Amino acid sequence: MNRKSLLLPVAITMATIALATPAIAATDYSQPEPGEALPGGSTSHHKQLNINAFSQSSANMSFEKELDFKLGNGIFKKIWVPAPSSTTASDGLGPLYNARACQRCHLKDGRGHPPEANWPEDNAVSMFLRLSIPPQNDLQRQQLESGKIGVIPEPTYGGQLQDLAISGLAGEGRMVINYRESIVTLADGVKVSLRHPTYSIAELNYGPLHPQTMVSPRVAPPMVGLGLLEALPATAIEALADPEDRDNDGISGRTNRVWNSFSQQQDLGRFGWKAGNPTLIQQAVGAFNGDMGVSTPFAPAASGDCTAQQTDCLRQPDGNTEQQDNAEASAEMVRLVEFYSRNLAPPARPDFDKPEVLKGKAVFHQSGCAACHQPSFTTASRRDMPEQSDQLIWPYSDLLLHDMGEALADNRPEFLASGSEWRTPPLWGIGLTKTVSGHTYFLHDGRARNLLEAVLWHGGEGSVSRDRVINLPTADRQALMTFLESL
Repeated sequence: MNRKSLLLPVAITMATIALATPAIAATDYSQPEPGEALPGGSTSHHKQLNINAFSQSSANMSFEKELDFKLGNGIFKKIWVPAPSSTTASDGLGPLYNARACQRCHLKDGRGHPPEANWPEDNAVSMFLRLSIPPQNDLQRQQLESGKIGVIPEPTYGGQLQDLAISGLAGEGRMVINYRESIVTLADGVKVSLRHPTYSIAELNYGPLHPQTMVSPRVAPPMVGLGLLEALPATAIEALADPEDRDNDGISGRTNRVWNSFSQQQDLGRFGWKAGNPTLIQQAVGAFNGDMGVSTPFAPAASGDCTAQQTDCLRQPDGNTEQQDNAEASAEMVRLVEFYSRNLAPPARPDFDKPEVLKGKAVFHQSGCAACHQPSFTTASRRDMPEQSDQLIWPYSDLLLHDMGEALADNRPEFLASGSEWRTPPLWGIGLTKTVSGHTYFLHDGRARNLLEAVLWHGGEGSVSRDRVINLPTADRQALMTFLESL
């Protein structure tokens, strides 16, 4: 890769984007569809499906680019330290933070998880709480209406609760989770227990929260296939939106429109639990700054998420150096992390053609799951993303917002997303969660302890499909789980 190309945002013109539409789903599921063995098209890797299954580079990547991928991986794993330090390429952590490395949350590029117990028995290193408040005045209402910001941060604690701090400072507080259980009885008599979380914050070290604070728990999502999602034409995603439910199928997915800080205009939201980010680089910049307190040329505040009320935090030394573009992480470092994230390849599916898997696929479609979990797309022609260009992919997501009902609601809006709307999460690789991440916790806060629980939590637009699954014969339900585990 040309190093200079890493330093500037890539300008995308209409000439670089080919219109594409979702692939038409088959109606005969007794045989596999062409291409579904390779969820990421030619990027799909055929390496061993072990703990490193989500950490492989695009299979169609040139040998010359492997160095950039490995450099990006190194920065992704880099342990940041507080400034000042003799290791000037690694200092600048905090002052407040949630993790010391990208890898700490996205361990093996996989899915985060809720703590097994509250602090101090366990930490919450791959999960945190988003914080915001409703607009308090006309200026804040105008800021939200302009689309340039998606939330109003909590005035004392900022946009997220940072439970860790450098020496000499206190972390902001500790997330506390309490669960209660409820029972869902399936048509065949099987009883499934669902755990309902409630969230609070203990040990608030900088004063009380605003009385209208809205809290949203978030676990780190898996990294696999992100570049392919970025390569999807916006038109293909927007074509699936039906906010007024004009076809009367009960599904009214809609797009989130978010602020693109690089193009300085509104853009289609693709990434994050509520589709609050438009691009991988913006997602990376936000993680550098918010999760680790590391400044970049694109978000130069060396104090990270420190607020005006946290005066001791603002006084801390920074690690900004001329060698790092007057920041703590240089533009090139950010671009290498972006390149690495873009090229984390989905693994090929070895069991895609097994009869039980195909039977489960039929149940998946018959239950209506594919109405939101759109199976396949063709990516755009992108000169700047040759590995992801013109690929038939199988993410099982429409990347749209859907109202998932009150039980899953965080009651915290983000840009156009309401407090009960969530972006459809891609399902590719989901069956490898246990192998890669060592657990089977699903949904935005990890409340579901397995895939069946995750299905049973679907409400709102997903309630019809959920009820169909509840009423499935035992063999069909087992086939559905087998299909999901094959993805």
